[in-house]
Amino acid sequence: MTKSNCDHFTGDATGLVVPAHGDALRAGGAAWLTGAFRKFGALASDNEVTRVVSLEPCPGGSTGAKFYLTLEYAHAGPGLHTRLFVKFSRDFADARRDDRGRWEMASEARFAPLSRAASFPIAVPAAYFADYHAQSGTGLIITESVGYGENGIEPHRRKCLDHLTLDDPLPQYRQVVTALARLAASHKSGRLAPDIDARFPFNPASGSADPIRYDEAALQAELEHCFAYARDCPQLLPEAVRSPEFMGQLAKEAQLIRRHEATIQRFLQGDERMIALCHWNAHIDNCWFWRDTSGELHCGLIDWGRVGQITFGSALWGGLSAAHHDVWDYHLEELLALFCAEYAAGGGPVITVEELTFHLRVHLAAMGVARMLAFPETIRFRLPSCIKASGPFDPMFEPIAIDPARNSMHIYAVFLGFWRKYDVGGAVRELLERMGESDE
Repeated sequence: MTKSNCDHFTGDATGLVVPAHGDALRAGGAAWLTGAFRKFGALASDNEVTRVVSLEPCPGGSTGAKFYLTLEYAHAGPGLHTRLFVKFSRDFADARRDDRGRWEMASEARFAPLSRAASFPIAVPAAYFADYHAQSGTGLIITESVGYGENGIEPHRRKCLDHLTLDDPLPQYRQVVTALARLAASHKSGRLAPDIDARFPFNPASGSADPIRYDEAALQAELEHCFAYARDCPQLLPEAVRSPEFMGQLAKEAQLIRRHEATIQRFLQGDERMIALCHWNAHIDNCWFWRDTSGELHCGLIDWGRVGQITFGSALWGGLSAAHHDVWDYHLEELLALFCAEYAAGGGPVITVEELTFHLRVHLAAMGVARMLAFPETIRFRLPSCIKASGPFDPMFEPIAIDPARNSMHIYAVFLGFWRKYDVGGAVRELLERMGESDE
């Protein structure tokens, strides 16, 4: 389907004829926006959009075309935003972005009206319209645009660059963990919606660790890339996780995990206390932060693509894996304890820090073998010159253009550090013993 034959789609939820790209939205103008906002409940029936001041492309992102939209209303109000963010599920000018990401908006469009409830437990951009056509994967979401660096909101923080933008990132990550726990607790306590499980059913394929797609030989071949990366780029890894001894341990344990993947997944998916509606990618670049009049820090979450019920391992790894190494090395236990406390305080089931830590260890086992072991090959493909870097903070890693390589480099090092410190292989062996299975 091309732009020429898909200017509009009929929304599954509202039944409206909805623009599928920026030119169609511009053509619909104030009249279409007025009708759509009223239908969605974001604009009173006695108010209207009187003028589209501007519709400007927003660069970046991995899926869909995005724009900044500035409006004027007949009646302005404190809760009515004039600066909005527009996200289409499709990008007809870029086949890669169009094909890969259009399906991520399906659940996000269902989430948007839920987030408008006055009792919604965490801060998210105010939703003005959302609808989606499931058959074609065509959708549109319009929300408040977060004013980074304005009116007390902190500047936008890039992923994996805490060391450049924050003297102490721990307060920010406390807020991220708090937001994740409060949303999960609101789901489990029944406060989000009486039919929340029907709206967002748990899907094991997308709500837990990725499936491991390697056979024994393919996994060994991937491990060879890990060995080569540790050998050729030692300056990019902490000393403890680049040694031949650790690499050998990783290889043996990775094959063990591959052999027992079904048992691991059964464990991760079997505890309903640790599965809830949550943000799966709450890295610091998908947040905004501000302080109230008393100086207390607060956090909101943006970019809700693929939102759904996920395991807590998925939620916590998705929110913390890009954090500074110090957060993982010295403060992880504190953050997990904070999650447990906030989850229980919000009406969620009681879980202990020991239970959550073990869950996270087992999640990292399956997810790590399924996804993380491919990172060294990706890093060197995207940035062959990384072998010449002086270290992980070399200026060559600062340009935005090489973010995918830099982010992968940082998260891979975090992953290896966790594997070693928290004995991920030992967690799997303990799980097998609990289940009465041999580790051979």
